[in-house]
Amino acid sequence: MPHAETLGTEAAPRTRLRWYTELPLILVVYACYTGGRLLVRGDVSTAVDHGLAILRIEKILHLNAEHPLNRLFTREPWLGVPADFWYASLHYVVTPAILIWLFRSCSQHYRAARTWLMTSTFIGLIGFTLMPTCPPRLLDASHGFVDTMAQYSSYGWWGGEASAPKGMGSLTNQYAAMPSLHCGWALWCGVMLWRYGGTRLSKVAAVVYPLVTTIVVMGTANHYFLDAVAGAAVMGVGFLLTPYVMRIANLVRTRLVARFVPGAESSADAPASIVSGGCQTSTGERIPRQRESRFGSGTEPSATPQDAGDGTPAPAR
Repeated sequence: MPHAETLGTEAAPRTRLRWYTELPLILVVYACYTGGRLLVRGDVSTAVDHGLAILRIEKILHLNAEHPLNRLFTREPWLGVPADFWYASLHYVVTPAILIWLFRSCSQHYRAARTWLMTSTFIGLIGFTLMPTCPPRLLDASHGFVDTMAQYSSYGWWGGEASAPKGMGSLTNQYAAMPSLHCGWALWCGVMLWRYGGTRLSKVAAVVYPLVTTIVVMGTANHYFLDAVAGAAVMGVGFLLTPYVMRIANLVRTRLVARFVPGAESSADAPASIVSGGCQTSTGERIPRQRESRFGSGTEPSATPQDAGDGTPAPAR
C-alpha cells in the first residue's frame, strides 16, 4: 500500500501545473459525473427495494442512527435549518476551496490529491449505476422519516426535491444515495486539512467537517449510515488506485507529447550537459587543467601534483 507521503511523488510528471489546464479538466470530470448520475437513474421500485434492504440490515446490526437524528432535526428547527444549509452548500464549496488551496500552497501534493478525488468520484458513479438507492426521505411515510429539506424549504433556495434550487429537482438523480459522496468528499477534505494544514485549527476542522457531514446526511434523511460507510470505502479504494492511475496518465501524456510535439522525444533523450565551475560544457569535454579524480567525476582535485604545463612537475606544496 503506498504511503500518503509518496502518493504524489512516485509518478509525478515534470510538467508545471497550470490553472488554465487544471480548471477545464476538473469541469469536464464534474460534468461527466453529473451527467452520469442523470443517465443512470434506474428503476424507482428497484431503488426503493435497495433502500429498504439497507434499512433492514442496519436494524439487524443495530446501526440505525437515522431515525433518532431525523426526529431531532425535524423537531428542532435551530438544528434542522443549519443542517439543511450544510447539506445543500458545503459539499460544493469546501471541496473546490481545498483544491484551490492545494494548487496554490501545496502544489507538490496537488496532482495526487486531485487524482485521488477524481478516481473515487468515478468509482462512486459505478456504485450509483449498479445500485440505485432510494434515500430515507423518499420512502413511504410509514417508515418514519421526514424530509427536512422539504419541511424547511422556505428558509433556503432549495425546493422539495433534494438540494437542487427550486424548480430544478428534475435535473438531479434523487436515487444516487449509495455510496454517499457527501461523506466521501468530506473525508477527502479532512485528510487534506490534517496532512497539509499545519495548524491546530486545521486539524480540528479535519475531524469536525467529515463527522458533522455524516450526522447531517442522516439527520436530514438524505442518506443511511451504510451510505456513509460506503462513501468512506470508495475513498479508500480510490486512494489505493491513485498511484496506478497517475502512472497510466503520465504514460499517455508522454506518448501524446512524443507523437504530436516535434522534437520533444529527442530533447527528452538528450544527455544532460556537465556544469562545472560555472562553465557549461558538452558531454565528455573537460575544462583545461582539470584532472579526473580517482572517483572519475572530473570535479575533485587530484591527489598527485599537477605539472606546470612545460613537462616538468610542479613543486610540492
